[in-house]
Amino acid sequence: MDVRSEADIAQVAAVIGDPSRAKVLLALAGGGALPASALAAEAGVSNSTISGHLAKLLDARLLTVELDGRHRYYRLATTDVARALEQLALIARPLPVRSLNADTRAKALLRARLCYDHLAGRLGVAVMSALQERHILTAEPAGDDAGDPVYVLTPPGHAELTAFGVDTERLPRRRASVRYCVDWAERRHHLAGGLGAALTARMFALEWLRHGRYRRVVHLTEAGRAGLAATFGIPADQLA
Repeated sequence: MDVRSEADIAQVAAVIGDPSRAKVLLALAGGGALPASALAAEAGVSNSTISGHLAKLLDARLLTVELDGRHRYYRLATTDVARALEQLALIARPLPVRSLNADTRAKALLRARLCYDHLAGRLGVAVMSALQERHILTAEPAGDDAGDPVYVLTPPGHAELTAFGVDTERLPRRRASVRYCVDWAERRHHLAGGLGAALTARMFALEWLRHGRYRRVVHLTEAGRAGLAATFGIPADQLA
């Protein structure tokens, strides 16, 4: 019988705990892949220094590397890494804001950002709340002592999302369809999992969302503002 010991939290925490490596992970938390040079710039270290940091992150299985000819691109190994970063942010102290650029970036991240491949921030929380108010999703007890809900896609919700252009029958089978993250800024749930990714992708396809100048930041377009209000009934004051 294969008996597993307790998880070595200290080892992975030590890898994440280096400020430069933490910046690398956060730069990739929007789900994209970046070359070492770009990650060096994000971490504020030299190209020669970043190689050692990337090696440790790969060894800890926090990153994977993809080869494209002679080029190497790095991305988070799994969606669970992104979820872990989001959860760590819940208990972490905020970084000091020492410049106008840092202040602008921080406010943009709070408004709307990608958490790997799904929408987070105030906008992500507003969408999650609207899905529940319209009974597209319903929260059911987990059936254990944790007290955390289990979100279920309702039959009317299935029909409504299908009409919106999200094929709920073809969500990725390798991951849970309906999951959530506790948003580190809002302290409320935003939609994750296969459904969260599909819904976010549909919003990009409709040009309701566009990528911002900062990594992970997304902006709601005027078409998106009107579309979210008309389709999901999200009040304008939640879309500011």
